[in-house]
Amino acid sequence: MMRKRQTIRDHTAEANLFARRATVAILIVFFMLSIIVSNLYVLQVEQYEDFQTRSNGNRIKVLPIAPNRGLIYDRNGVLLAENRPVFSLELIPEQIDNLPFTLGELTKLLDISDEEIENFFATIRGQRRFKPVALRTQLNEEEVARFSAQKHRFPGVNIEARLSRHYPYGSTLTHVLGYVAKINKNDLQKIVEAGQEANYAATYDIGKLGIEKFHEDLLHGTVGFQQVEVNNQGRIIRILNVDPPQPGKDIVLNIDIELQLAAQRELDGQRGSIVVTSPQTGGVLAMYSSPSYDPNLFVHGISRKNYSALLNSEDRPLINRATQGQYPPASTVKPHLALLGLEQEIITQQTTINDHGRYRLPNVNHVWRDWKRWGHGKVNVTKAIEVSCDTFYYDLAYQLGIDRISEAMTEFGFGDYTGIDLYEESDANMPSRGWKRARFNQPWYIGDTIPVGIGQSFWTTTPIQLTHTVNTLINRGERYVPQIMRGFMSEVGTIELEPLKSLRPIVVKEPKNWNIVLDAMYGVVNREDGTAQAAFIDTPYVSAGKTGTAQLFSVGQNESYEEENVAERLRDNAMYVGYAPYESPEMSITVVLENAGGGSSNAAPIARNMMDFFFRNHSFPTQLTNAETQAKM
Repeated sequence: MMRKRQTIRDHTAEANLFARRATVAILIVFFMLSIIVSNLYVLQVEQYEDFQTRSNGNRIKVLPIAPNRGLIYDRNGVLLAENRPVFSLELIPEQIDNLPFTLGELTKLLDISDEEIENFFATIRGQRRFKPVALRTQLNEEEVARFSAQKHRFPGVNIEARLSRHYPYGSTLTHVLGYVAKINKNDLQKIVEAGQEANYAATYDIGKLGIEKFHEDLLHGTVGFQQVEVNNQGRIIRILNVDPPQPGKDIVLNIDIELQLAAQRELDGQRGSIVVTSPQTGGVLAMYSSPSYDPNLFVHGISRKNYSALLNSEDRPLINRATQGQYPPASTVKPHLALLGLEQEIITQQTTINDHGRYRLPNVNHVWRDWKRWGHGKVNVTKAIEVSCDTFYYDLAYQLGIDRISEAMTEFGFGDYTGIDLYEESDANMPSRGWKRARFNQPWYIGDTIPVGIGQSFWTTTPIQLTHTVNTLINRGERYVPQIMRGFMSEVGTIELEPLKSLRPIVVKEPKNWNIVLDAMYGVVNREDGTAQAAFIDTPYVSAGKTGTAQLFSVGQNESYEEENVAERLRDNAMYVGYAPYESPEMSITVVLENAGGGSSNAAPIARNMMDFFFRNHSFPTQLTNAETQAKM
């Protein structure tokens, strides 16, 4: 029987398999094409605007434009802080392949110092690499030309022109204006915390001290932006759109530069300060602290050598002595204490004592001596201020007690910030029982109170604080906050005055007590035995004031103070407070000289010179302007 022949290929099965595979392949291709088409639709239609923006971002950049910093003028329109064009060499680390090599070549070309390179690396640490960083901030014309000829060798390195702060009067106004300097990490952190990062996107500098720091919000301005088209190398081809920045406001100070220069001349070679104010408004007309320094050193980055010299100087030029220097007020506070004694009815205008030059408490061996060894004889409150009788005030302090003294003098403003528009201010110290317990964990003794009566013991004040309290006396209790800024320039060029800032006035039970105290200050200058009478002979104006001599170390009971035997920096501080004209004060002054000796022979003559200059050359209105009167009301 024949076997059935088997076929080698099953064409029908193969055809069916192919058909099935082709169908699956077509479905897969169709599915993939659907995905592609769907994605194309999403990219080309739904997300068109988004990708168009990204595409533009490859050729269009938005660059911030720094605003011009506001200018600062004195009360007469003299420019005190200006902006000058400078050229800086800036590197963008992201665009430089070999940074050390580039820096080495730049050093050969422009003689870059090791300190500049060190500062550069310190700046780029932790900073985004696409941001430009200045290697040198002040290039002269020769250096600019030299680099420009070799620019093709240095991709990512550019010369940028910008405006930089300059202070034409240098050290004359350092402690008033302060200065601007490069924004550091601490500054940047504060900017971010304040939500101002965008507004400082193109800004290199920020106010560090003085008016520049206190009024940073007014002076800085608002950042602008420009839209630019760039090529594949990042170079700007053309500017598409500009949103200009808003410059900072120009501000006007109460300071008179001529009066400020006069103060600088008077303190030449001495340590101390002079503060001149308008009692009617609290406006600061002059405020000089000696020694000073040139703020322009800090604008472009002070060298380590120069900063070390300032920081380590025993004369402490970095301290604003007018607002941060803390001194015993000495006899300058005797009028304040006299007013308190009259108000508390501890003394009257007729109360007298017989001063033999020594004061002793009952059953106490310690003796407090008057500055005049043989005493002043019979004195009342007026005479005690005129001749600066210590014994009278030892007894007054004993009768008042530290609690009443501390409470009343705190109300005057001692031991507290004045509120002047500077961050650099000390509150000094008005002692009390609680303060001594907290500071030394000791009780307050009656022996601590006696020297408080002549402005010694633990009592300290700053010159601006002392000026503020004297102005309160002059104004019979009205208290105006010292202000350096007078106003700012409006868009139409007029001065928009700052409103006067006042504090709660001091109200007395008997108004005539003001007159008693002020009459005694008149006697200090104008009566025969007045301690400042010799310094103010033949003035064309009538002034009043009070001298002070602050002792810096204790003299033993059986020892006498001999200045020539005392180390220079332990000698007495000379002080003077005063005002003029007596009937209608236009100016008040505080002079503090460190280790200069007696106030009547050293500080008072300087105050006389300043007053002479003021009334001979001043351009200050004797009355408030209408705008200032309204602000005061």
